Amino acid sequence: MKIIFTMFLLVSALFSEIVDCTQVFEERKVELLKEIEKIDEARQSFEALQGATNALFDRQRAKLDTQREDINASMREIAQKEENIKKMLEKNKKLLEAINGAKNDKISESYSKMKDSAAAAILEELPTNESAAVMFTLQAKKVSKIMAKMDPKKASEITQRLVIGPPFK
Repeated sequence: MKIIFTMFLLVSALFSEIVDCTQVFEERKVELLKEIEKIDEARQSFEALQGATNALFDRQRAKLDTQREDINASMREIAQKEENIKKMLEKNKKLLEAINGAKNDKISESYSKMKDSAAAAILEELPTNESAAVMFTLQAKKVSKIMAKMDPKKASEITQRLVIGPPFK
C-alpha cells in the first residue's frame, strides 16, 4: 500500500507538473502571439513607409529626368542658335569685306583718275588715318605725285601712318 500511495503521489506530482507546464506554455503562447502581432504591425508600418518613400523617390526621379530633358533640349537649342549666329556672322564678315573692297576700289579708282593737285587738296583736309587709307589703295607712282603736291607736314603725317600700316582707324 505504501508503494501504491507513493505511486499515487508520484503520479499526482507529475500530473500537477504537467498541468502547470501546460498552463505556463499557454501563457507564454499568448505572450508570444502578442509579440508576433506587434512585430507584424511594425513590419506592415515599415513596408508602408518604404512604399511611400519609394513612391516619393520615384516622383522626384521622374521630375529630375524631366528637368534634365528640358535642360538638354534648351542646350541643344542654344547650340543650334550659336551655330546659326556663327554662320550669319561669317556671312556678314564676307559681305562687309566685299563691300569694303568695292568701296576701296571705287575710292582708289576715283583718286587715281583725279589730277594730282586736286587729290592732294582733298586728302590734306581729311583726317590722317583716312588719308593714309586712301593712299594705301593707290599705286606708288600716284601716291608720290599726290604727296609732292601736298603740304610737307601733312604728307609726313600720312607717311608715318602708312609706315604703321593697316588697319587705318
